Formats: sequence, C-alpha cells, structure tokens
Amino acid sequence: QVQLVESGGGLVQPGGSLRLSCAASGFPFSRSVIGWFRQGPGKEREFVASINWSEGSTYYADSVKGRFTISRDNAKNTAYLQMNTLKPEDTAVYYCNALGNSGQGTQVTVSS
Repeated sequence: QVQLVESGGGLVQPGGSLRLSCAASGFPFSRSVIGWFRQGPGKEREFVASINWSEGSTYYADSVKGRFTISRDNAKNTAYLQMNTLKPEDTAVYYCNALGNSGQGTQVTVSS
C-alpha cells in the first residue's frame, strides 16, 4: 500500500531554513505527482507545492513562491521541500501527498 513518511521538521527562527523529506513506497513513485500540503493551528489544510513526474514541472502557492522549492529524487523514491526565509505564518504540520494519500506529517514551528 501507499506509504509516505515525512521528516525534517523542527523549530526554527524567522528567516531560517529547513528541508523536509518525504520517503515513499508502495506505488510507482517516478510516475506520480507529489504534493506538499500544510495545516496551521486553527486552519484548514492548504496546498503548498507539487511536482509532476514527467518533466518535473513545479507549482507553488503564492504564499511560498520564491521561498520554497520542491524537488524529487526518483532513484531514492524521495521528495523534498526546501523552505527558506521562513515566517511565523509558515508554522504548520506539513504533509506529503501522493495518489490521494498523506503521511503522518512533520511539525514546522517558526518562532523566535
């Protein structure tokens, strides 16, 4: 079955960086669109970024464009989300998504 395991979250100061990882198994990773979503405290889950499987086209929410970069390593069945210039409003649980499935999430807290 589809398994997605997110990691890399933590506590970081405003302006800092984190790189999240999503280790995938149980489906054809190299032929699947991978997305990152997040859910902040008291908020609904929202789209952050996605990357397709063919030419690697990427898409970003306006709120993270220019600060976050999504990438994938098909040889490792792993997707990444590089987050730079983090803001307090980026605080959320971040989820990796594929084929309608998500992992358990990883907590990102941006605070001084």
